[in-house]
Amino acid sequence: MQWQQRLVALLIACCPFAEVGASPASASAFMRLVVVTEQGDTLVDEAVPADGRWCIRWQHSVEHFTVLDCYRNVAGVMQLERSHQPDFAAGLGHIFGRGKQVSDGEGGYWINAINEPVANNRYVLRVGSPAVNHRVVWPDGEHASVSLSEHAAGQRVTIQLIAPHASPRE
Repeated sequence: MQWQQRLVALLIACCPFAEVGASPASASAFMRLVVVTEQGDTLVDEAVPADGRWCIRWQHSVEHFTVLDCYRNVAGVMQLERSHQPDFAAGLGHIFGRGKQVSDGEGGYWINAINEPVANNRYVLRVGSPAVNHRVVWPDGEHASVSLSEHAAGQRVTIQLIAPHASPRE
């Protein structure tokens, strides 16, 4: 019985450390945002710290205004955090129960607190024409923006958040 009590005491003492190093995300505060074309060309490969943010900025193809879809690195998980939409144009709008819609004070609106994890930390985007100008932007300006449309208009790209030493998957 004494060995069982010691085992329980040891387990209790070790519980605070149980998740240390449990995943690549917890092993490093930094992840990498990588955008890769179908041909395997890397368009973006930038470090993203824990709680780091980036957005996909693009021009609406019908209304020609700027839309922002903003993401965050939440403990190694890519999350759609919020979206800015200047109008309720085709394909846009707030879905009840998905974030909170608030005015931007300029006639448009933000959908805040969406906080939806992106499946497998990656998604495929069909890049728009130069007129749409899909681009990766950094709200805090820590990296230069990259026009995906300039390099891959009409193509599929994979946008993914990966561990620092991992290889991107096309």
